[in-house]
Amino acid sequence: MEIIVHEKNGSRVAVVHAPGIMLNEVQDALDLMATADYTHGCRKVVLCRRNLPDAFFSLKTGLAGEILQKFSNYGVALAVVGDFSGIQSRSLRDFIRECNWGSQVFFVSSEEEALGNLHSVELP
Repeated sequence: MEIIVHEKNGSRVAVVHAPGIMLNEVQDALDLMATADYTHGCRKVVLCRRNLPDAFFSLKTGLAGEILQKFSNYGVALAVVGDFSGIQSRSLRDFIRECNWGSQVFFVSSEEEALGNLHSVELP
């Protein structure tokens, strides 16, 4: 895993580059948040869709809810970059749309869009 810090107007975003799945369980998310915050001074994180297991995108498993709740509880904003246009599940499309209406979790199509969203987030 490589983390590149992107800074803009005092906002720091950890852009994570990893070849495969990183967040298989909730503890993996906690470890990532700790690394981003304590090692890199970032409470905003960009991940690629490929870094999340298929179970994350199957809402009935509850994995997405558990992981995103940890990001929320610890005040860490997250953007997931990938192609979400072909999602067949109506509930998953609705979930992604609701996340994008908020100000802490985003599902976007490019790293540039992720950085734009995260740099505009004001965290406590």
